[in-house]
Amino acid sequence: MTITFAQPAVAAAHDDRPPSPVTVPSEVTVLPGPALLAGIEAGPSLAAHRDQHGPLPRLDRAALMTDLERISLRGRGGAGFPFATKLAALGSGRPVLVVNLSEGEPASSKDSGLALTRPHLVLDGAVTTARALAAREIHLVLPGERPMAAGSMRAAIAERDDPVRIRTHVAEPRFVAGQAKAVVELLSGRPNLPRTSWAPEAVSGHQGRPTLLSNGETWARIGLLALHGARDYARIGIPTEPGATLITVGTPGSVPVVREAAYGDVVRDLIPRERHGRPVLIGGFHGSWATWETVASLRLSVSRMRTLGTPLGAGVLLSLGRDDCPVDLTRKVVGYLAGQSAGRCGPCFNGLPALADAVDAVARGRGGTARVEELSRLVVRRGACAHPDGTVRLVRSLLSTFAAEVAAHAGGACRWDDDDELVGVA
Repeated sequence: MTITFAQPAVAAAHDDRPPSPVTVPSEVTVLPGPALLAGIEAGPSLAAHRDQHGPLPRLDRAALMTDLERISLRGRGGAGFPFATKLAALGSGRPVLVVNLSEGEPASSKDSGLALTRPHLVLDGAVTTARALAAREIHLVLPGERPMAAGSMRAAIAERDDPVRIRTHVAEPRFVAGQAKAVVELLSGRPNLPRTSWAPEAVSGHQGRPTLLSNGETWARIGLLALHGARDYARIGIPTEPGATLITVGTPGSVPVVREAAYGDVVRDLIPRERHGRPVLIGGFHGSWATWETVASLRLSVSRMRTLGTPLGAGVLLSLGRDDCPVDLTRKVVGYLAGQSAGRCGPCFNGLPALADAVDAVARGRGGTARVEELSRLVVRRGACAHPDGTVRLVRSLLSTFAAEVAAHAGGACRWDDDDELVGVA
């Protein structure tokens, strides 16, 4: 059974920023899965949720930490940071909890799919943690471009009577709006953009207080852990990475499909058969290109995929469409990312637009790769946030994965058609 949600389109911002080549979808399909997405056919109501999962138990901080370490829970927002480590790093004082459902990555719909089908698992995870830490409030950051997902979370809050205050905020429709420091800025009433700060949020976040911030799926996993325990949580997955993760599977112009897969599953089995044989952008716009040969041999694993240079990142598997060229699609993505930066540091303000121009020149046959490689070295690891690094990761993966295609474009041609014949570049 599949469940498809159609949501009203949000008018695009009228500015000079390049548009995303993968637009925020007006429809999302969600498939039932083995853990978070089990039983979604019953609907998202609190009554259906409690019928399936039972009442929310109360855990103290020590018990929660023990269970988190037992299942090796990693954040699902892209960095894959161990959640127990983040919890242990909380500074002194009463903490603030933040549920980040902003989902600024256009190619991802997993948090939206979760909000539409499992809002109470998200809230259970946050409430469990807040009670364990004696936190008095939870900040819920909703997506500005996905009104149905935001509405589903608001409806879920209205059904509950939790002993913790839940405040909602709406993220700006911008790629970097979900970055941790940008979220803290939003909570403080300032522009929803990253700023330079070397102190982690767990030490000094919202209003200088220790802040525990993670994305919607991470909190939902904690909810599942609290409701069913570590042993049940680890019944799927692999010993080093118990459990499952949400994946958005799509191709430009198609309705994205959100599905849940256990760690250790074969990645190619997550992609529809009609798209087999095509290259895949793994991890989203800050991700890496992989040939089908690479994809066909991959198993789902945060640590293993990172080692292989194809990190899972935002949990996106974006296949090329039949008429899509990887060089041209990367050109469009990099141009979009350059326009999405906060513009608050040199690598973003100057470096990313220059890199976008250099990639554009290669794609259109007006320049070689030397300038692209030079700018990539200048930009990487020098930004106030990870936006430049993620953009460079995408560019470098294009150069290494599609060297022949890049060379063809630099020479004024494109090799990307069904017969692998050279065609002129427009």
